[in-house]
Amino acid sequence: MLTPLDAVLTANSFDLFTLDDPLPPEIGERLLRFPLGHEDSALLPLAQIAEIFRVNVEDILPVPEMPSCVLGICNWRGEMLWLVDLDQLLGYPPLYLMAATPMAIVVQANTQPLGLVVSQVNDIELHDLQKLTNAANGLFPPKLLPFVLGALAEGKGTVLDAIAITQSPLWQIHRGEIS
Repeated sequence: MLTPLDAVLTANSFDLFTLDDPLPPEIGERLLRFPLGHEDSALLPLAQIAEIFRVNVEDILPVPEMPSCVLGICNWRGEMLWLVDLDQLLGYPPLYLMAATPMAIVVQANTQPLGLVVSQVNDIELHDLQKLTNAANGLFPPKLLPFVLGALAEGKGTVLDAIAITQSPLWQIHRGEIS
């Protein structure tokens, strides 16, 4: 004799446990959010990030005759990693004015890694980059504009282009020292 549960199972009603509509694929790209200055925030696509680590300021070797946004070099995976104060590069007050222990976001274009030093990292978010507002004069400060992929809707942040940062004319001027 079948119990009510057995009757349900033998009636091939396993469709109750399947979804009529499969879950939608992830729409968008994973982005890392971090603060810029005291009030703004920016995001970088995770696909452009090799690693994130806490910077020990004592481990940074300053390099003379470099732009003020270049903090110096440090050891990263047995290689020399240039560290750049991203806030200062983009026209915000330098990080040394902030109290928090900084973080380095290592981005890599071609084979040359670069450490973008920020005050902290906040979260990983999923956004559709097809819906970005294009970077345009007047929408972003002039110093920031060359490094912007676009802005998220409703003022939810600026998405930066790590490749544009690593290919900055600033590095071309000092290419002999950085390469």
